[in-house]
Amino acid sequence: MRYFVWFGYDGTRYHGWQYQPNGITVQEELERALSLLLREDIHVTGAGRTDTGVHARQMAAHFDTEVVFDCVHMVKRLNGVLPYDIGVSKVEAVAADKHARFSATARTYHYYIHYGKNPFCQQFSLQMHYQLDFGLMNQAGAILMEYDDFGSFCKTGSDVKTTLCKVTHAQWHQTAPEEWYFEIRANRFLRNMVRAVVGTIIEVGRGRMTLEEFRRVIESGHRTQAGESMPAKALFLERVEY
Repeated sequence: MRYFVWFGYDGTRYHGWQYQPNGITVQEELERALSLLLREDIHVTGAGRTDTGVHARQMAAHFDTEVVFDCVHMVKRLNGVLPYDIGVSKVEAVAADKHARFSATARTYHYYIHYGKNPFCQQFSLQMHYQLDFGLMNQAGAILMEYDDFGSFCKTGSDVKTTLCKVTHAQWHQTAPEEWYFEIRANRFLRNMVRAVVGTIIEVGRGRMTLEEFRRVIESGHRTQAGESMPAKALFLERVEY
């Protein structure tokens, strides 16, 4: 029987989602909890992999087991043994061919920024020290939807077979006088792509890159042409769609 587990996590303490030889990961903690409760070795496959320090409000993973259990009760049991910074919201039985990664149709990320020293933003948002033109940055976001090859925003040396992605939304939203977030939705994302996109769009917002130069960055296909990768702490995987 195949099950999906839906959960969120504060990625501050973790070396990303996927197993790493040199640090604790979210996948490791989830597998430990499931294996303990089901009394067998459980391997989970996630909807994607978040990097070190990146958070998720809604992540999905699947696992297979012949053990029969009550899904609602399993949510409570998992939350009872998982660390404080990982929370399960749902466990459900699914079709045997439903895959957490390959069956997903879209993923949405948010990147949070703020102005001024705000103790309630420091852990999950990046403080800005220069003014930005959000109207211009939204024009840059719209340009992303005209392209499908994002090799310019892929981490150098990544083992990806293709750099093609379909971006369907890319826009800045204001939530308070000094707080904003960038929302980007696509069928898939490359490693480090969102933080590289945000870093490059911020170059536009600072007046250090024109919209035409932004286009040329995308068309170049070279990571060295794009802006810096922004810090991980302000990035959230917001939702995964099936």
